[in-house]
Amino acid sequence: MTRFVLVAGAWLGSWAWDEVVPELRAAGHEAYALTLSGLAERRDEKRGGPIGLESHVRDIVDTIERQDLRDVVLVGHSYSGIPVGQAAERIGDRLSRVVFVDSNVPVDGESFVSGWPDGRAAVEASIAASGGFWPPLTAADFAGQGLTDAQITRLVSGSTPHPGATLTDRARLERSLAELPATYIKCLLDWPEPSPEVTELLKSENWRLVEMNTGHWPMFSQPHELSRILLGL
Repeated sequence: MTRFVLVAGAWLGSWAWDEVVPELRAAGHEAYALTLSGLAERRDEKRGGPIGLESHVRDIVDTIERQDLRDVVLVGHSYSGIPVGQAAERIGDRLSRVVFVDSNVPVDGESFVSGWPDGRAAVEASIAASGGFWPPLTAADFAGQGLTDAQITRLVSGSTPHPGATLTDRARLERSLAELPATYIKCLLDWPEPSPEVTELLKSENWRLVEMNTGHWPMFSQPHELSRILLGL
C-alpha cells in the first residue's frame, strides 16, 4: 500500500485535493492532503516566528515522520514543488517517489522568485504592499486553463493570501534532485515546455515526464485523469 502525501500550490490548502484523495483511497491506498502553515484553515495559526520556506518544509517532513509514513509518494503542485523537493531529500528511505505537478523545483541557493527576472520586482512589491503576503489570483487569471466557471469560482473563493517569505527565502539542498526517483507532470495549456531546470533533471534515468492536456490546476480541471496518473506510478 502506498501513502500519498499531497501538497497544493500557492494560496491553496488541503481542500484543493478533495476530488483526488477519494480516488486514491478507493484504490486501496492511504492519502494525506496537507495545508501548509499560514494558508486556508491554518491562516491564523500562531507559530513561534515568521512563516518562511523552512516552515513549509518542516510541515511536510513532520507530518511524514509523526505518522511514521513509509512507501511515500510525495506530490507537490506549483509553488509547493519547492518545499516538497526539499522534504523529499530529507525523509530518506521513507520516500518511494516524488511527483511534481506542473511545479517549480528547488534549486540550491535560489528562491521561488529567483526565476522571475521580469516579474520578481512586481511580486516582491505586491508582497510588501499586502502586509507580507502574496494576494490570491483573480478570476481573470485562470482564463485559458481548462477550467469551468464553477471551478474558477471555487478556486477564487477558497484561496487565501500566501506567506511572502516562503517565496523569497532560498532553498537548501544537500544533493542533486536528479538522484531522487521522480515524475514531472507537465500541464500543456499552462506552458508546453518544462522549465530549463526541469529539462536538465529529466536527463536523469531516475526522472520521467508525463504530459496532461490541461491547465495549471489539474486537480480541478482533470482530477480523474490526475488520479489515474498517480495510481499508475
